[in-house]
Amino acid sequence: MTSFSELFDSGFKVRNKGHFSAIVRVALSDGNVTDKEREFLEKLARQLEITDEEFKEIMADPTKYPINPPYLYINRLERLYDLGRMVRLDNNLGEKQPEVLTRFAIALGFTPSNVNYIVDKALKLIDQKVDLDTFIYEMQHMNK
Repeated sequence: MTSFSELFDSGFKVRNKGHFSAIVRVALSDGNVTDKEREFLEKLARQLEITDEEFKEIMADPTKYPINPPYLYINRLERLYDLGRMVRLDNNLGEKQPEVLTRFAIALGFTPSNVNYIVDKALKLIDQKVDLDTFIYEMQHMNK
């Protein structure tokens, strides 16, 4: 019989694989992955507890795992916060940080028509080193 913690762990890993697969699809959308993007993906995979074997598998066929974009806006903001912080920490991406985060934000389900505004605000908040709760509050109230 499977324990509750094993169910949680497997569900968590499956969601991470789906999340990572979506990001790989975004990275591959222009036909290739640059060395800088690959480095970023490798770091992200480690943070999401993706094994080396799983990483190779997903890079070879990112469509193998279902994309589960967050349904709730608050969950999209949480993922945007995590990805934004990872993108900001990755100095190799340099000036491409906003572009990369914009591609990820679209994959998370943010509307293309206002995604640049959302990413700009998100990066400013991340630069201010706000915590998750403040980030969510500010993002939810940015038009007020």
